[in-house]
Parts: sequence; C-alpha cells; structure tokens
Amino acid sequence: MDRASAPSQAPHRAGFACFVGRPNAGKSTLTNALVGTKVAITSNRPQTTRHTVRGIVHRPDAQLVLVDTPGLHKPRTLLGERLNDVVRTTWAEVDVIGFCLPADQKLGPGDRFIASELAGIKKTPKIAIVTKTDLVDSKTLAEQLIAIQQLGEELGIQWAEIVPVSAVGDKQVSLLADLIAPMLPESPPLYPEGDLTDEPEQVMVAELIREAALEGVRDELPHSIAVVVEEMLPREDRPKDKPLLDIHANLYIERPSQKGIIIGPKGARLKEVGMKSRKHIEALLGTPVYLDLHVKVAKDWQRDPKQLRKLGF
Repeated sequence: MDRASAPSQAPHRAGFACFVGRPNAGKSTLTNALVGTKVAITSNRPQTTRHTVRGIVHRPDAQLVLVDTPGLHKPRTLLGERLNDVVRTTWAEVDVIGFCLPADQKLGPGDRFIASELAGIKKTPKIAIVTKTDLVDSKTLAEQLIAIQQLGEELGIQWAEIVPVSAVGDKQVSLLADLIAPMLPESPPLYPEGDLTDEPEQVMVAELIREAALEGVRDELPHSIAVVVEEMLPREDRPKDKPLLDIHANLYIERPSQKGIIIGPKGARLKEVGMKSRKHIEALLGTPVYLDLHVKVAKDWQRDPKQLRKLGF
C-alpha cells in the first residue's frame, strides 16, 4: 500500500490520568476546568475530595478520563490511612500522572514526600503542572519552574513536561489536554459522548451538599461532615412536563455540639445549605429538585471502621 492511500488520521486514544499533589494544590479546580463543568468538589479547605471522582474530557482525537485522588498526606486517623491507600492504588493504574504544584508556594516537605513516592513509580509518564499561575509574577513563576526541574533531577524523576496553568484564568488548560492526549494508549472512547463522570449520581449529589455545608463553617468543622443520600425518587402524580425529584439526605457530624453550627440560628444555616446545593444539583441532573436535609450525629466516625463503611469509605 503506498503512502498516499494510507488514512492520514491519527488513531483515537483513550485512557486515565490522575492529578496528585498535596491538599489544596488546585487538583479539583483543574479537573473542573478541563471537563468544562463542575464535577469534582472544590473548596479552599484542604482534604475535601474523598471519592475518586472521574471527570471525562471528550475530544475528537482522544478521551481523557481524570481520576481525582484525595491529597496524599501523613495519616493521623484510620480515614487518613484509607485515603492514602486509595491514592497509591490509583497511581499504579493510570496512564499519566499530573503532579500539581501551586505557583504561589515554595516547594515544601509535603511536595517532596509526594515526589519521592512518585519516583518509585517508574513506567507511568509524569507531568509537573504548576497551578495558580494567575497569583504570581513572571519572576516567581520562573523560579518555581527551575525548582521543580531540580527536584526531578535530585530524585531521578524524568518529567515528561513541566506546564504552568491557571484553571481560574483558563490559561494553558487546553494545552495541558493537548500534551496528555498523545501519552494515552490507542483505544476507542471508554465512555459515551455525553458522560462527564462515572460517579453514581447519588455520590455526586452528596458531594455537592457536603460542599455547600462546608462553605460557611470551614474553621469549625473542617472534615467532620459526611453526607449520605438516603433516596432519590421522582415525585409521583407530577405532569410529564413538570417533573420533581425528591432527594432525602443526612448530614453526619461527629459531636452533638456541632449540630447547632450546621443548623444555625433558627435553622437559617441549614436552609442556606439546602438552597445553595439545590441550585448545583438541579444544574447537574437537569431537573427541579425538592431537597430534604437532616443533621445526625455519628460519634467519631472518622476513626470508627464500622461507621466509615456505613458512610461509604
């Protein structure tokens, strides 16, 4: 067969990439920017991503499935250990690893800890992604790029690329996708065109409620909130053109004293959580929602294996 008649089209590629980095390095925001809608929970409180939320980037030439792992950290509780195991298992199974390092913070022990773990994973290509570049000037950015290059040399990591991005300012986000795509294996798409995430809807709804619940109480209840969606049912006897979805969810906290914080004076706080999360849930599911929220106490759930299982960890 002569060259002229060979199809000029490059083969379609598809595969998995995960973003790693210490908590609050901008992983979830980057996932959302690439996918183009809100799929991963973002919050400026570290350690809020607990589920492997996959964002799916559909392109004509490739499909990139983003696995958002929790931040790797030195564990203090059973939940912390479980999260770290999830991270390592994920790293071993993906096609590309993106290591997120914020431009506005010097490399610290947390970054070194992760980089040294990464150095042990030999085959997977690693991209160093400098996030939050909108927060620094060009001199600071240049220094960070050099520091990352040196960190790689020191630990024997060959960076496939070092890319500065700003998810918030939408700078170089599509370039990042362009760089990752060729590193994926040749494959037809792994998910249907319309899918943005393979998380069951209930898990995503729970994450949106949890994000809204964390919003005003960052300092008082950093991680002590778990949300379980008990049921999601279409309301019966509704006309076809006016559907309504009933969602019943429980917010679990660790101590009775935290109940008042979440509910707020005269229930105002909880009402606001309901209103905020309902907007996001309706956008996600594309249907009007009636949201019924209850606050319950699950004593010290972060340290109790039985409770962890019940709450889905």
